Amino acid sequence: MSVPYETPKTPETPEEHLEGLLGQALNSFELPDETIARLETALAFDSSLRSAHHSAGLYRETHRHTFLLADGQALTLWELRHNTGPGGVQRTEICHELYVEEGEARIAASRLLPSTGCGPGCADTTDGRVPGCEPSMLDTVRLIVAPAPLQRSYAPDDSADHARRLLRRAENGDRPGGETAALLCSAVAHQITQAFGNPCRTSTTGLCFALYEHAFLLGDGSEISLWEVEHTATPDRRHMCEVYVSEATARAAMERRASRTS
Repeated sequence: MSVPYETPKTPETPEEHLEGLLGQALNSFELPDETIARLETALAFDSSLRSAHHSAGLYRETHRHTFLLADGQALTLWELRHNTGPGGVQRTEICHELYVEEGEARIAASRLLPSTGCGPGCADTTDGRVPGCEPSMLDTVRLIVAPAPLQRSYAPDDSADHARRLLRRAENGDRPGGETAALLCSAVAHQITQAFGNPCRTSTTGLCFALYEHAFLLGDGSEISLWEVEHTATPDRRHMCEVYVSEATARAAMERRASRTS
């Protein structure tokens, strides 16, 4: 096994470690009940720092917590720690978030705005991912990440539950309905990719937009994608999630949001 499990140097048990993680995480309610139930059988655990980004008082760290379960399998939680508030303002307290997929943790990390602006091509020096952008430095902003690969690389990891949680956090009134949700109940694998394409207009008031494709492989071999728009075009500049069934509809929504606040 690649993870070197060992008895913790502190008297903390796997159960206590899990309780600590869940107690601190702002989004612990989003974790699937099945995942929590499995973690409660953990016999040992290993924690390590996966990546870190520190700049001008702001910091972001991703920690990996891998648990050895009673059935001999391993289950990992990805913890995001940061002190970034709305608009990139430094918080006085540390925020903790938990994710069951590394891809979700990376997406969450990319939503955090650094205190200094960055233009096209900038990247986090710790893991090669783009940490965010400061649109006030630009008249337009590109969605800065490498384009999706020509062939998908699906990961079978409770994909139906991932689809359910994605639809649940969508706040747009025209989000996909029951028919799409029913189709996604048969999802057996999925892939998350940050989209790359035409510039999205933004004002100079610190707004930020990002677009993600959640591609799902269904049980019958067919594929379906949901397009997630993340933006701060809200009255209090908080991050808002919207989900659409097509890329064109998602990009049109981004344009509408940007034009209303410009």
